[in-house]
Amino acid sequence: MRRKLAIIGASYLQEPLIQTAKAMGCETHVFAWRAGDVGEKSADFFYPISIVEKEEILRECRRIGVEGICSIASDLAMLTVNYVAQKMGLVGNSLEATFLSTNKNAMRAAFRAAGDPSPESCLVENAEALEALALAYPLIVKPTDRSGSRGVTLVERPRELRRAFEQALAASFEKKVVVEEFVPGKEYSVECVSWKGTHHFLAVTQKYTTGAPHFIETAHLEPAILTERQIDSIREIVFHALDTLKLQNGVSHSELKLAGDEIKLIEIGGRMGGDCIGSDLVRISTGVDLVRCVVQIALGQAPDLSPKDHGGAAAVRFVCGARDVERLEQLQKQAPETVCFCSPLKPFDHEVTDSAARFGYYILKGRTAEELAALLEE
Repeated sequence: MRRKLAIIGASYLQEPLIQTAKAMGCETHVFAWRAGDVGEKSADFFYPISIVEKEEILRECRRIGVEGICSIASDLAMLTVNYVAQKMGLVGNSLEATFLSTNKNAMRAAFRAAGDPSPESCLVENAEALEALALAYPLIVKPTDRSGSRGVTLVERPRELRRAFEQALAASFEKKVVVEEFVPGKEYSVECVSWKGTHHFLAVTQKYTTGAPHFIETAHLEPAILTERQIDSIREIVFHALDTLKLQNGVSHSELKLAGDEIKLIEIGGRMGGDCIGSDLVRISTGVDLVRCVVQIALGQAPDLSPKDHGGAAAVRFVCGARDVERLEQLQKQAPETVCFCSPLKPFDHEVTDSAARFGYYILKGRTAEELAALLEE
């Protein structure tokens, strides 16, 4: 008999999870607001219930008798995933861990209390409180509870602060904003798997962004080009921070900045990274199927972390304009062996203001990270 797995979300982000679960013999029960997304058709059973309707989803999961619940690449979905898991006695993380890993202000407070290196920050709930800020410019202004660069702005002078605050406030679900010191350095993410409180390091991913003011991600490279000493330091800091946030089960995506030997944690999500990092780059570069691990953990099974091939290097480049399409066409002519997937492209009829507004992407593979870095940076 097929095991019943609940999946929260039906967008293209969840499609690798749906397909992997079905390939593993699971019966997939997908919950999301009806919007014509791919998961509505690919799921064995689809329920047109918004992912924020925790109680309604809980009632359906009890009726169905699901044996596990999961989601990937969505902080918002994890609120429901772990709520249902706790109520039904399924594998997940505690509600405290969920709050600490989805609320940026709570995360900063936890990091300060535990001595984890992260930027100085303040919670701001109204424009009047901006006058009392004691942080030095430049500043980063962001919603407390969003991801994907939504509502994030670099502020370099006081006259820009109020507008940035209003943009972040509008993007926030709880209508609260974090203002924090800007940390210089290169950006990276760390992909880990945790099982019963033991953390397993998989890879460091190098991030490319548009820079100020919104820092929209334009590409990711894995593995990152770092020394063994740097990787060891990153692993130690991230493992300690995962304990601080009380994340014990599942895949995590940690974002940090590195300047010389100084590491500052930006934020940690208690879920698999989006932007094709968890679903594609980890599998190509390490040989570990991270999506399969998500399903195994949700069903109460120890994750299979054994590499299934020799790995190599992988990258994803996002289409933010015509130049990125031109670069893809060049690669398809000059180095076609490096291009392993191209997504459909949205119409170029809007400005790219956050990650969700990008027009598409393509995935590259190669023998070494240095080889792919040269292609990305040309």
